[in-house]
Amino acid sequence: MIRAHKLHILNGQEMYRHFTNEHFLEDEMKLPFNEAMCYGNTIEDIFSKEFAEIRSKVHHVTRDEYAEVTLQPLLPLFNNKFEKIELWFDSDMFCQINYLTILASLDQANYLSTITLHIVDNQFEPIEVYSLQAQGYYELYKQVLIHKTSPGTIDLPPLKKGVELYLNYLKEDSAIMLYIQQNQHLSDDELAAELLKNFKEYGLGDLQYLDMIKKSRLSL
Repeated sequence: MIRAHKLHILNGQEMYRHFTNEHFLEDEMKLPFNEAMCYGNTIEDIFSKEFAEIRSKVHHVTRDEYAEVTLQPLLPLFNNKFEKIELWFDSDMFCQINYLTILASLDQANYLSTITLHIVDNQFEPIEVYSLQAQGYYELYKQVLIHKTSPGTIDLPPLKKGVELYLNYLKEDSAIMLYIQQNQHLSDDELAAELLKNFKEYGLGDLQYLDMIKKSRLSL
């Protein structure tokens, strides 16, 4: 494994494109994490073949397509030992669960250096910064994403809020599910557009909402 200085991990292709267009971090290595870990099943062995198989089914793509979009951009993380890692993620639920997965993967790989977490706003401007260690986040990942149980304490305020939203948003009486049930007169696309507008703190995209709408209507 090659030793390298610093890696920046960004939440998704849109942030990666924005930073590239703005020439931000242009002389440093950066990569996007193209996932939506707050939606669908996962397993303990993060980024394994079985993980890719499960996540590709969640996203309704082939495993090769999943590998191309999600895993290939992460190859520098897998193939190098970085002295410094910095994370750049929004404050919404979607992003919080994504970087929890990254931290869990780093914990699983026994990454011991201090990690810098940048929380950005919807214009990708930094609003908060935290220094943390990866240790403990793999257990938190398993507790939250696999066992769907609430941990006793979470030190990071944005992650604490994100986990609370994550553990409740698919329940029948959640604000999102009630909104879907109360607006059955809208078409799928119209309802998804309303959800995007009214539930921004969740950070979900139209694909996740359309899937939720479909499942809700099939259950009626």
